Amino acid sequence: MADEPVPSSSSRPSNAAPLGQSVIPIANKLQDIFAQLGSQSTIELPQVAVVGSQSSGKSSVLESLVGRDFLPRGSDICTRRPLVLQLLQTKRKDDGSEEEYGEFLHLPGKRFHDFSEIRKEIQAETEREAGGNKGVFSDKQIHLKIFSPNVLDITLVDLPGITKVPVGDQPSDIEARIRTMIVSYIKLPSCLILAVTPANADLANSDALKIAGNADPDGELCYLSVSDS
Repeated sequence: MADEPVPSSSSRPSNAAPLGQSVIPIANKLQDIFAQLGSQSTIELPQVAVVGSQSSGKSSVLESLVGRDFLPRGSDICTRRPLVLQLLQTKRKDDGSEEEYGEFLHLPGKRFHDFSEIRKEIQAETEREAGGNKGVFSDKQIHLKIFSPNVLDITLVDLPGITKVPVGDQPSDIEARIRTMIVSYIKLPSCLILAVTPANADLANSDALKIAGNADPDGELCYLSVSDS
């Protein structure tokens, strides 16, 4: 039987949306559903996991993708729960103005136009689940959507920074705990690894590249970002 001709791009309807624009909203909806059910997804949804040592500049890289400051900062470990960040591109208004805001899955219907309030809510929601002890982590995700005409449609996961030396009342095995959490994300074939390394660090000693290399030895799913931080 003769092969059927493949339609060219010129033969597609002019109003047909690119594949990504139709698939990404479905993937985002599935992520929301699985998060609300509180169960582990049996479908490996595509996402980008951001990996780096503590104070490596992960927050700066993520914020540069959004163009806004909205992530908690500090000398202590700030990311103690995985943050699933869905960036959703919107259209500018007819008068050329733009609206940027965030929505949390645990606060349906509430829009955050002040990005400093988004930072406060991430901190508050982290403490609701993991408490105020900086050494306590939780696998329970925080889901945040940011709507803006200045972003690309993409899902990123901000993970706790790799640390080697326990500080204060942090458990002695804190490094192993964090690495286990990171590996649970980056081992998935559908996950792209964004390994962040400070510009003043030797790449040969980069913890982010080492853990990414173990999960993806062929380097097919790993990308490097060098931060000024």
